[in-house]
Amino acid sequence: MHSLNALFAQLGLPADDAAIASFVRTHTLPPGTLLQDGNFWTPSQRALLQNEICIDADWAGVVDQLNVLLAA
Repeated sequence: MHSLNALFAQLGLPADDAAIASFVRTHTLPPGTLLQDGNFWTPSQRALLQNEICIDADWAGVVDQLNVLLAA
C-alpha cells in the first residue's frame, strides 16, 4: 500500500507531514466535487489523480483518504 506522503510526492508537492497538513488546511473540495476536479490541481496533477482513481487499485486507498481529508 502507498502512503499519503508518497501520493504527494507523485503529485510533485512537498510530501512531509507538516506540508500535507498545511495543504489539507488550505484546500477544500466543495460538496459534490470530484477529487480530480479540485480547482487547485495543475493539469498534470489532475490527470495523475484521475488515472489513479480509474485504473490503479494500489493507489485507490490513499487517493480515497485524500478525498476524505479535502471534503468540505
